[in-house]
Amino acid sequence: MQHNPGFEALCEKVRENVKEITIGEVKALMDSNKLPLFIDVREDNEWQNGHLPQAVHLGRGIIERDIETVVPDKNTPMILYCGGGYRSVLSADNLQKMGYTNVISMDGGFRGWKEAGYQLVQEDK
Repeated sequence: MQHNPGFEALCEKVRENVKEITIGEVKALMDSNKLPLFIDVREDNEWQNGHLPQAVHLGRGIIERDIETVVPDKNTPMILYCGGGYRSVLSADNLQKMGYTNVISMDGGFRGWKEAGYQLVQEDK
């Protein structure tokens, strides 16, 4: 997907402050039952069209509003993902600004996971 230059520039600047993890590293954590809290920050319709196993949904539009209720311990390890790795970087940066200390963004996102041929969860329609 082609993004606008201003959006990409913002994400690249924020990326400097955010730890990232590869799709392969997430898959290895999942396979070894060591995956921390795994949050999908995509839109509701994207989630309903398929998501990664073991993920919970807190869309980018509400994560900052709801995270302290869902995850009150600010030291909780968590990995965020989105469609390609941009929105999850922005969300991770905001959560760090809110005091969360162990937030990681999955580089490549849903698209990269799907392209790797890994399992997806489809919601019943």
